[in-house]
Amino acid sequence: MTDYCFIEPLDVLYLRGNKLFGDAGSYGEALMPPWPSLAAGALRSRMLADHGIDLAAFAQARERLPGLSDALHACLGTPQKPGKFRVSLFTVACREKEQIQPCFPLPADVVVTARTLDDATYLQPTAPHPTLSSSSYALPQPPLLRAAGPAKPQSNVWLNAAGLGAYLNGEKLGKEHLLRGGELWQFDHRLGIALNGAQRTVARGMLYTAQTVALNRRDGGGKGRDVGFLVGVDGVNGLLPKDGLLRFGGDGRGATLQAVSSKNLLLPAPDWRRIEQERRFRLVLATPGLFADGWQLPGLDADNLWKGPDHCTARLVAAAVNRADTVSGWDLAQRQPKSAQRVAPVGSVYWFDDFQGKAEALRKLASEGFWAMSDYPDLSRRVEGFNNLLSRRVEGFNNLFVAAWPKR
Repeated sequence: MTDYCFIEPLDVLYLRGNKLFGDAGSYGEALMPPWPSLAAGALRSRMLADHGIDLAAFAQARERLPGLSDALHACLGTPQKPGKFRVSLFTVACREKEQIQPCFPLPADVVVTARTLDDATYLQPTAPHPTLSSSSYALPQPPLLRAAGPAKPQSNVWLNAAGLGAYLNGEKLGKEHLLRGGELWQFDHRLGIALNGAQRTVARGMLYTAQTVALNRRDGGGKGRDVGFLVGVDGVNGLLPKDGLLRFGGDGRGATLQAVSSKNLLLPAPDWRRIEQERRFRLVLATPGLFADGWQLPGLDADNLWKGPDHCTARLVAAAVNRADTVSGWDLAQRQPKSAQRVAPVGSVYWFDDFQGKAEALRKLASEGFWAMSDYPDLSRRVEGFNNLLSRRVEGFNNLFVAAWPKR
């Protein structure tokens, strides 16, 4: 069972990425949308504090702490052996009265070039002419854009809840389905001065500029939208806080927390029956993908045959994957940076045909993420230094949407 909550900042947020930052004159860029690990850390810390658990002691604990209830231990575990807690959904969302509507970055298989956002076009996997068979593209059908002429794609475009529903079913996208990032948040630049921690004084010559994120709010006349983050968490069994405050992002900025019931949540789904009948579908990364073989999904063999959960199979024919990102973070328990790992970015799309199996297997994949079939990194990778397996699962990486790939 998944518990949902809506997190709404009370101030600007410091959403830092993994770029070096700290020299005099540094410029700190914000990461938007942030990694799902932001929500995982904030919620777990709040849960521990609510139950009177010393956070420093928990960070250093290798075994169960005295006073930790059976239910909370099963949920959170220890830093070395996390429990059942897992962020299964993390995305920007809008609150419209009592309804929470998720928004999602425009997937890699949709291109919008018009400033009016009214010409959204799907990339179409297409088998190349035999004379182009020596193409360097690694899969049988490169995804192609069919357009009347050259144009530059619009950037920072998002799907609203209705747009996500249309996208998951392969329907035409109109301007009513799309938002610009500026309708959800604004960047705000702040000047800072570094401090000497030992002397508790200002460090000379250490001015810096940081980019912060100000999520949009309704104005006094009720115009606009209240923007926050929608978080879905598995394995908490009712332990997720229902309301109150969180420390959220860099510098521990405040945010409010509100539980969300399923009746107030607009979460669209694909037409599972159509996917099963047409025997083809798309997989779309909803959070960064941490895979053993770079952009390639778990379960693929050398012939691009994919073996999914519950013995289902399909053949990968195309993929649209943007440039790889790098994730890291700060390990509070070890007081050191987490290992930097390359990931496939959010919105990457993989097309499959010749699906053999039941839609229920794909439902399981959508619910559990790629952890349903692969605990990457495996034991050999841990020896090589990839040791963030369990924590990355808890933090919400490797989540996905299943989308229809309609036959035209």
